[in-house]
Amino acid sequence: MDRVLHYPPSGEVPGLPRISATLYNQDLAPTKKEGRHWSSYSIFALWANDVHSLGNYGFILGLFALGLGAWQILLALAIGAALLFFLLTYSGFMGHKTGVPFPVMSRIAFGIRGAQLPAAIRGAVAIVWFGIQTYLATLVLRVMLIAIAPGFGALDQNSFLGLSTLGWLTFLFLWVIQVVIVRYGMDMIRKYEVFAGPVVLFTLIALAVWMFFKAGLSISFSTSHPLTGGAMWRSIFGGAALWVTIYGTFVLNFCDFTRASRSRKSIARGNLWGIPVNTMLFGVIAVVMAGAQFRINGHIISSPSDIVQAIPNTLLVVLASLALLVLTIAVNMMANFVAPVYALNNFFPKHLNFARASLISAIIGLVILPWNLYNNPVVIVYFLGGLGALLGPLFGIIMVDYWLIRKARVNVPALYTQQDSGPYFYRQGVNPRAITAFLPAAVIAIVLGLVPFFHDIADFSWFFGAGIAAVLYYFLAGRSRQFEEVSGEPIAVASTH
Repeated sequence: MDRVLHYPPSGEVPGLPRISATLYNQDLAPTKKEGRHWSSYSIFALWANDVHSLGNYGFILGLFALGLGAWQILLALAIGAALLFFLLTYSGFMGHKTGVPFPVMSRIAFGIRGAQLPAAIRGAVAIVWFGIQTYLATLVLRVMLIAIAPGFGALDQNSFLGLSTLGWLTFLFLWVIQVVIVRYGMDMIRKYEVFAGPVVLFTLIALAVWMFFKAGLSISFSTSHPLTGGAMWRSIFGGAALWVTIYGTFVLNFCDFTRASRSRKSIARGNLWGIPVNTMLFGVIAVVMAGAQFRINGHIISSPSDIVQAIPNTLLVVLASLALLVLTIAVNMMANFVAPVYALNNFFPKHLNFARASLISAIIGLVILPWNLYNNPVVIVYFLGGLGALLGPLFGIIMVDYWLIRKARVNVPALYTQQDSGPYFYRQGVNPRAITAFLPAAVIAIVLGLVPFFHDIADFSWFFGAGIAAVLYYFLAGRSRQFEEVSGEPIAVASTH
């Protein structure tokens, strides 16, 4: 587990460039096509967990509170899901063909050293959210423990560095569980996601059905002050845009998962069931929960965990809480653990591997005291919002470079060489044209997303950033160059490592 492989298993491969130990290890290496384990169901299970995250339910319940009714919410989700299916499928195809993780994929457009920029941005966002999501999971665990043994409530009254004794105990417990799972690599994450998917779907459907019966087999399809006219349509399209923005992280590094997929067909099929179909199921569940609660007492819940606390049976509270914990851990590992592990590997490939980088990521996620960040609106809006605004321009450049400029022709072994004659060395390892396209698009995306004057179009900042960067790069990069396609199989490693 702790061995770091610096060079291809076969050593120097005749006819291929010299592989650099500063660019290659067993986690950054391309995966062999034979023996890949991620099937259509694996991809579906990934989305079955992530789409049903507590944060996503909070987002949809917020749309209901804003004044959108059931059909408007479902329409917004349908538009967003259709866009995501297209974006994620083509992003996933890149990982399947090359077999490389996101930091290495970024070398194609940004250069072997310039790739540190997109990897660092994606990793920073993920590490902060890893800590925050772990903290949010402790809230569920604390409710469960106090329901089982009310005496635990006494440990939840004090505060040390912003967290109670019970808060620290539950945070460290969940922190250790995630570290142990992730240290066993991507295939262990795949197995956990496959296990968690059905548990999550069954639990949330059961909660929705329970709420439906509790409301007398009837729900409110909107609040007492629904949006109409232009405001309604603006919120529908804004909601669709924000649904895509929520997955602005995943559309970047989806190749981290699909590099172990069996075929393009498995990606497309898994995405079809996992994104459009599963998203609409998610929407129906959220609408039933919100509408049923509004029918009961005129209040709007903020999360499924609110429903769990209202269950009048300790055993059912425990079972539902455990299911939500399984869900949160699944989402956290997939969305917020994998990206920084590969980013750290990319920075220090001679010294790190998946296990070591996962421990470092987890430690950073702990020492930043994420509960204090979560409770500070300035941090959430400006720091994480600013970093999130940078994801669109990165995506636009990488996708245009791969699909429109190169037409999917990549010299995979050359991604691991420092030879100045290499196709991805550019200028001292950095592609200045990609940086030139990125900077103005990033500034515009940040301004649109964070400056109050642009509030009416802030929901679409990801699209502005991605579109501007894509157009700029398309014309800056030039389209007359010849690109060589070379397989990474000679330097590949097994996809389970």
